Amino acid sequence: MSFLWHQFSSAVSLIVHGDPYLMGLLWVSIRLLVVSTTAALIIGLPMGAALGLGRFRGRGALQVLANASLALPPVVVGVVLLIFILPEGPLGSLRIEFTLKAMFVAQTILALPYIVALTAAAIQGLPPGVVDQARALGAGRIQLGVLALREAKVGVMAAVIAAAASTISEVGAVVIVGGNITNHTESLASALLAEFTFAPNDPRETATALILLAFVLVLVGTLTVLQQRTGQLRLRFRGS
Repeated sequence: MSFLWHQFSSAVSLIVHGDPYLMGLLWVSIRLLVVSTTAALIIGLPMGAALGLGRFRGRGALQVLANASLALPPVVVGVVLLIFILPEGPLGSLRIEFTLKAMFVAQTILALPYIVALTAAAIQGLPPGVVDQARALGAGRIQLGVLALREAKVGVMAAVIAAAASTISEVGAVVIVGGNITNHTESLASALLAEFTFAPNDPRETATALILLAFVLVLVGTLTVLQQRTGQLRLRFRGS
């Protein structure tokens, strides 16, 4: 019990005093969260809306592909991406191997399936009358997409929560493409893995775990509050 108390008290002391190493890990994780989730949203929301609303041949196959991509193994994504960005690879001229940019790309790829698949499912779960009424009132494609995203907000926010959580907690891909370089490409999750592997019983391990847990709780809590806020349906469109 004394060992546990020592670990916890030492970890809290490191956090309270703003240990530079821990703050650096937090800053990398925040950047990874913001950049990767934002990129996944910009790319994925239009794709999810088109998949959820579309009436085109091959839609079923694309839905299967979107759902299957939810099971993308992070390690495989990391290995394939690294092969592409190494100096000998097709994208080697970019010179982003073992950098934060490579980590952003990897996490965007892993977050994107959550946005696309869950957004499409949320839109498809809307009452048919909502979309049909909007079409009858002359809504264009963009207006229809915005309406569908707004009315499926609970499901769309669930997609955002899942994507954001994956960027914080995933380790395999970012370690492979980022190299887990101390004070450069270490995130909270990847540093925690390295600390437990190479430096057991270090209070920084406990501190890193506490910050990571707090980060997840604050993020998910904030997004859940936004998710549960309700809006009113407005169906006013100009004739097209």
